Amino acid sequence: MGIVSDRDFDRERDNARVPVKTPPPKPTAVVIDSPQKGRGNGNVEVPDALRKVIGEESVINGRDSALQMAESFGISPSSVSAYANGSTSTATYDKSPNISHLLKAKQRISKRARKTLVLALNHITDEKLAVAKVAEVAAVARAMSGIVRDMEPEKTPQPLVGSSGPTFVFYSPKQREEESFDMVHVKE
Repeated sequence: MGIVSDRDFDRERDNARVPVKTPPPKPTAVVIDSPQKGRGNGNVEVPDALRKVIGEESVINGRDSALQMAESFGISPSSVSAYANGSTSTATYDKSPNISHLLKAKQRISKRARKTLVLALNHITDEKLAVAKVAEVAAVARAMSGIVRDMEPEKTPQPLVGSSGPTFVFYSPKQREEESFDMVHVKE
């Protein structure tokens, strides 16, 4: 490191400066309409409304019907299982944010089946029982009761009275008496 004169310093500073270039012109925006509707290229997330529809289809009309619907959208069978569980993906199978939608769909079907069951039971009269052509009406009643049973939400078992939290079990070792140990005599 040395000391230089002001003139040498200014000359070297001027030599080190880079000339300023003018920036290139800004490109103009172009809007391109995509001929493909839907999720778009590269977006693999299924819309939540479609998840709910496929889950509802699986719960109400069966897995095969839901698989056919999902296949038309390019959705895998494992995702259909997750949607039928109320989950949003196979990775979040333990979380079920859409379960309330599925339960509402089941309740809607169950309510309708109950109404039909009551109508079928009202048509079974003493006169019809005497004629013995009631088999069709009884079959309808049996089918409607099966639908009601299938569409009812599962009841969670109630915890035992007095146990509102986790149960802890403590095991303590059995105490041994001093006489149970072997005596060793040591000479010092």
